[in-house]
Amino acid sequence: MTTYAVRASEIERSWWLVDATDQTLGRLATRIATLLEGKHKPIYTPHLDTGDHVVVINAARVKVTGNKLLQKTYYRHSGYPGGLKEESLQALMARKPEIVIERAVKGMLPQNRLGRAMFKKLRVYRGAEHPHQAQQPTAAEL
Repeated sequence: MTTYAVRASEIERSWWLVDATDQTLGRLATRIATLLEGKHKPIYTPHLDTGDHVVVINAARVKVTGNKLLQKTYYRHSGYPGGLKEESLQALMARKPEIVIERAVKGMLPQNRLGRAMFKKLRVYRGAEHPHQAQQPTAAEL
């Protein structure tokens, strides 16, 4: 018996359309990360990027449970002394809701160059319109 090893040339990538309307943020992010990694495919290989492209629409309509809207805080640092910025989830959702989904998914991907390649296949949009109609994305059942 031999173990089948997929080659990079044999990987077929499809496009998925995910509607974030009334989806819980964490549960949505895990499902998106699974599609990006390719774990839903029988040819999944941990050291290869076998995942698909994912288009997320209606990012502004994602929901969170509990008091996270007020209590959850996102941090970033400019690199300069005193350059620590913090922003609540509520303020970030009002300013740029795409970042909320992107950061949740990015934290669930591998923290290496393979994870960065997987993350590039994610596209998140605030509303229902997206410029990827030519790829004919399949609606993902989440």
